[in-house]
Amino acid sequence: MQLTLFWFFSLLMIGFGAGVVVLRNPVACALSLVASFLALAALFVTLDAYFIAIIQVLVTAGAVMVLFLFIIMLLNLKAEERRRVKLSAMLGGGLIVGCFLELLSSTLSTSPLFSQPLPPLTEPVHSDVAMIGLTLFHSFNLPFQVIGVLLLVATIGVVLLSRQTLK
Repeated sequence: MQLTLFWFFSLLMIGFGAGVVVLRNPVACALSLVASFLALAALFVTLDAYFIAIIQVLVTAGAVMVLFLFIIMLLNLKAEERRRVKLSAMLGGGLIVGCFLELLSSTLSTSPLFSQPLPPLTEPVHSDVAMIGLTLFHSFNLPFQVIGVLLLVATIGVVLLSRQTLK
């Protein structure tokens, strides 16, 4: 059952992520991004990472996306018109994605996290905050970093959208 839920929420997240890129209406893109964030939170729940799922819903899907929607509504952004696809831009983007995937695979293959088991905790009892910190930065470091990069990309997208309307 857990594997079925994982695949369902993964495909849902990928579908809404593609909607962020494909849709031309900024409000529809922002709502698609919220749905993608909620699917990611559901993925965290299937991994028994309840704290990260709650933080995902509260911070990214809640506060940050309300801010993005507020900016979009405040600037009265319209749907973007279609542009011609440039071959050089597509090749450059493909090259960057390929280099990123190569760097990611080489980093993950040499990571000590995948080559040896995690050492047991020697301290008898940790406070809740210490356990959250250990769990977040030790066991779930990669998803935490991915969420940070996703927020950075979303912020840059809002800045670029707002600059285009001010001209």
